[in-house]
Amino acid sequence: MLFLYNTLTRKKEIFKPVKDKKAGIYSCGPTVYSSAHLGNLRTYIFSDVLKRVLIYKGYKVKQVMNITDVGHLTSDADTGEDKVEKAAKKEKKTAWQIAKHYTKIFLNDTRKLNIIKPEIVAKATDQIKEDILLIKALEEKGFTYKTKDGLYFDTSKFKNYGALTGLSFSELKKNLKAGSRVEFSPEKKNITDFSLWKFSPPTKQRQMEWDSPWGKGFPGWHLECAVINLKYLGRAYNRSGFFPEKAQTIDIHTGGKDHINIHHSNEIAQAEAATGKKFVNFWLHGEFLVFKNLRMGKSEGNAVLIKDLEEKKYPPLAFRYLVLMNHYRKPLEFSWESLTGAKNALDNLYNFVLECQEDKKNKKAKKTSKTCAFLIKNLKKDFEAAINDDLNTPQALAVLWNLINSYSEAKKKSNWQKNINPKEIYKTILQFDKILGLRLNEVKPIKLPLEIKKIIKEREMLRKNKEWEKADRLRKAIENKDFFVQDTPEGTKIRIKNPSIRLWPKK
Repeated sequence: MLFLYNTLTRKKEIFKPVKDKKAGIYSCGPTVYSSAHLGNLRTYIFSDVLKRVLIYKGYKVKQVMNITDVGHLTSDADTGEDKVEKAAKKEKKTAWQIAKHYTKIFLNDTRKLNIIKPEIVAKATDQIKEDILLIKALEEKGFTYKTKDGLYFDTSKFKNYGALTGLSFSELKKNLKAGSRVEFSPEKKNITDFSLWKFSPPTKQRQMEWDSPWGKGFPGWHLECAVINLKYLGRAYNRSGFFPEKAQTIDIHTGGKDHINIHHSNEIAQAEAATGKKFVNFWLHGEFLVFKNLRMGKSEGNAVLIKDLEEKKYPPLAFRYLVLMNHYRKPLEFSWESLTGAKNALDNLYNFVLECQEDKKNKKAKKTSKTCAFLIKNLKKDFEAAINDDLNTPQALAVLWNLINSYSEAKKKSNWQKNINPKEIYKTILQFDKILGLRLNEVKPIKLPLEIKKIIKEREMLRKNKEWEKADRLRKAIENKDFFVQDTPEGTKIRIKNPSIRLWPKK
């Protein structure tokens, strides 16, 4: 059984979908005014692991992700400029161009990290009609009020507001007033109230604005996510309109822990106020990526991007490996040293896969012994226990390396083919990688250059004649060509230096 930590209940629970063997996941997507940094991308790697685990366990998964291309203002208090329009001014482009440009970069970055693309990627600007319908439903139920700058949701009228935070309504208001980025506006009835529809400024024209029953403007950021959830997973919309009575509870909602107090609490308030039904069963939140003793972020000035990794010759999958080494609910300290360690481990893993591919060709290794079968069975059990325990990827990686080390130890013995089967080991590793997502199935041998082949042949002759000093010089010559030499009882083996770079060039 799969146990997931549910932020709503603050405990691990057995995952049970609304519909048997079908799982719906909503993942909070990016605001496309700039490139996503590694802290953002860590959250998408964790939701990707979740999706892979569900697929591995036989679920048919439908994942939906939003693209916020309008409505996300520079202040959590629903004030300030729209982040996309602000970026448009700075880069001297239209808001539409900015959104398209950074959406493309985001999707490309997730591809480099081998994150499976969601079945539905929904732009906020494509849901304006649905936004208006949801606001109308909230207005009819008495949850809204109007100010000079927009239409707001009255959080005091929603009984369970803030349940996701574990705080009472009064505690939540007190916390927001004390040292948060939310400023109190005199027109807002409660500091926790949030905009559903913002009016366009009367003195200037926005690039992204639409007509509505309340005036020309644009939807609030929190509204957009609730609408996309209810439309694509909650099934509350059809061509005829919005039908809250038909809404279905969503299985899983993922995101960063910074969204718990405001964004996700506001999503719950809107959806449940409109439908009268539970919005989401499982809320999963990822912890922060820390860099130079601060949470990584653009405002903190310590953001690192995928392109920064590539410029320093780090393959993006090295970052994925680093993320897998830590549990998603624990803070992860990023450093270039830790990334180097992750890259080295990934290189070793790739070289082992290449070794296993070579060993598969060994004609003596045909059958799987009882010892090998027992080893694989137990390690598969350990691996599945790790992923079933709230996506424990560090433990899952440990099981993978246990398998590799067991294989390596078995090979040190004579007639090792009788005790361990490389085909079964290779098959098991690829099975594990369906969850880890390190592209091990795509690791292929590189054809050795003719020059290297000649050196190897010459070195073998020298070793046969026991001319060790000359043979050692040729070893160094090979290693200067980005290869390294392994002398084994079965002959000389050539391995690749930096296979994670050699095998995964930037596309």
